[in-house]
Amino acid sequence: MKILFSFLIALISISKLSAQQLPEIISNAFGIGEELNYKVKYGFITCGSAVLKVTDTNKKFGNKSALQLTANGRTAGSFDVFYKVRNRYDSYISQATLKPYLFTENIKENNYRRNAYVNFDREKNSVSTNKGVYDVPQNTLDIISAFYFARCIDFKDFRQGKKFDLSYYMEDKVHSMTVEYIGKEKIKTDAGTFEALKFSPSLVEGRVFKEDSKMFLWVSNDLNRIPLRVQVEILVGSIVIELTDYKGLTNQSTALLR
Repeated sequence: MKILFSFLIALISISKLSAQQLPEIISNAFGIGEELNYKVKYGFITCGSAVLKVTDTNKKFGNKSALQLTANGRTAGSFDVFYKVRNRYDSYISQATLKPYLFTENIKENNYRRNAYVNFDREKNSVSTNKGVYDVPQNTLDIISAFYFARCIDFKDFRQGKKFDLSYYMEDKVHSMTVEYIGKEKIKTDAGTFEALKFSPSLVEGRVFKEDSKMFLWVSNDLNRIPLRVQVEILVGSIVIELTDYKGLTNQSTALLR
């Protein structure tokens, strides 16, 4: 699913790996039954799609129930000839803290295959994976739970320039992302026109990004905090990930203008 998440999070800036205090969460931004659908565009060409779902699960973790977060990404049929992607990520999180118990990934990208898991031990601040057991900073999330956790952050006192950080574990490493609040904007998508909060995550220069590349993320300015659009500049052109449809929202969509 790198066509979606390598631009959303996986290549966001890496900083010092230390224990951190997570931002306060007060919003029930999502719940069982929510489904968000996205298209991925390179320029004017739709090259892929992604679906994010929240479901119930029979899995128990220390006799505690969990929510299952699932992200599926795939290339469009016309792009399968060049580079076929069928990726799936699952995160099983605490309903109370939104922190993950278990993260799994099933990656199919052309001939490349990767099946991995990460079990989180909150008492020992460690993770057990396919490759071993590793210490991690306190409050470390995974790539999917970080995405949903950020939706529940209390933004009511945010001012332009306010920043927050989240640590997540992916592909055998701990990463930390810093996100800056830019302000409010109206944004038009296939799912409608919304009042949105705009953020800018920092990026790392490399094979994908230029030195001055920018990434912007818009989320609905209501209790749902629906991710509406991601836009990121790459070495040649830009990638846009945009909401096309949604259902099963926990709260009334008060940010929808038309």
